[in-house]
Amino acid sequence: MKQSLQEVSNTGSQLSRLALSHGKRTRLWRLLYGHGPRNGSLLVLPLDQGLEHGPTDFFPHPPAVDPGYQFELAAAGGFSAIALGIGLAEKYMTDYCGKVPLILKLNGKTNIASDAEATSPLFASVEDAVRLGADAVGYTMYVGSPRQHDEFRQFEKVRQDCERFGMPLVMWAYPRGSAVNAKGGTNTLYAQDYAARVALELGADIVKLHEPNDSVVNVPSPYDKLQEDAGARCARVVRSAARTMVLFSGGEKNDDDAAVLRKVEFYMQSGANGVMFGRNMWLRPFDQAVALTRQVHDIMAKYPR
Repeated sequence: MKQSLQEVSNTGSQLSRLALSHGKRTRLWRLLYGHGPRNGSLLVLPLDQGLEHGPTDFFPHPPAVDPGYQFELAAAGGFSAIALGIGLAEKYMTDYCGKVPLILKLNGKTNIASDAEATSPLFASVEDAVRLGADAVGYTMYVGSPRQHDEFRQFEKVRQDCERFGMPLVMWAYPRGSAVNAKGGTNTLYAQDYAARVALELGADIVKLHEPNDSVVNVPSPYDKLQEDAGARCARVVRSAARTMVLFSGGEKNDDDAAVLRKVEFYMQSGANGVMFGRNMWLRPFDQAVALTRQVHDIMAKYPR
């Protein structure tokens, strides 16, 4: 009995370190301990690619063009949440309310225009998220864009609404734009480390990042002199995010299941709270995707947060 009480008291321990409203604490608890691996780690299935990349992302696996495919996968695979925009949420969440937590994406853009002055306009609100029963909202921030003054002002309103409604805020922190390109590119350690810190500084509860690469071409000092392996680079950005939880992106599909699982283990070893894997999951045949997801659960079970 004493052991059971201790286990209950330990559940949600990472939330106890954070100054959160009751609403945020409740919603984060559902994501971290009520669904998915249920040990403080997060396994999120994103479906914002149709807007951000266009229908071409679905070509390799035609069934994936139907959003019902991803919703069914999120339920069968036991994901912590599905992340998508308001149109998909309003049209498809009905059958999954209470079964699959929702992270409602509030902003986005197409990839038709140039990213030189990247910006991501709002198309939904925190109030929409409350109405739809979401457990968090997602916001894309183009870190370092020449239009960052617009980005920061827009984000400020979203953050204030999140505090008012008790809604957790997940930042897709993407270095983007001509200035970032001039300083080495979007996925350098410099860019990703800066993005992690921006998420912390601006008040995100969770941040989605990409694994930093080892390129030092045109990268500002002292990053141009760092010689760190992949594990050290990932651990560095996790440290820079501090009390903002880190999710690493899966990126483009890798056909090798074993390689995907190694990547999950690698990210969890670096100190991340979890992963946000979309194409690596829903571009696979359904049964294969569910089986892979269960193996991801087994790995994440070893890394309680």
